[in-house]
Amino acid sequence: MNKVSGKLTVYFEEPFWIGVFEHIEDGKLSVAKVIFGAEPKDYEVQEYIQKYYSDLKFSMAVDTAVKDISRNPKRMQRQARKQMLKKGIGTKSQQLLKLQHEQNKQESKEISHKKKETEEHIMFELKQQKKKERHKGH
Repeated sequence: MNKVSGKLTVYFEEPFWIGVFEHIEDGKLSVAKVIFGAEPKDYEVQEYIQKYYSDLKFSMAVDTAVKDISRNPKRMQRQARKQMLKKGIGTKSQQLLKLQHEQNKQESKEISHKKKETEEHIMFELKQQKKKERHKGH
């Protein structure tokens, strides 16, 4: 059975409000991070989810333990209140975000390295061409 669940955690990390989307599908956790800026209102978060959820760039999926527990609604409210008082995000989510950041950093490093190599090659070709043009007159 294909079970999908999601969770959004919004917290304040100096100087911005940050949202962390956790997506669990078939026992695999993937995470996306969003920077809201000013403190978002509930309706702004709802709007953001409706408009941009499909455009979020989630990290690669990592195996995780999925708890299948049905809870009393009042207990869920109490737990939500406790989570609101807690700071930060889950450690597994933090690890995934760090991994995604490292991957993005590595990709940009490779792209800039290739760009630099092509520019150096073009400059070398230009110098060779100018050198040949100078010696044509003799």
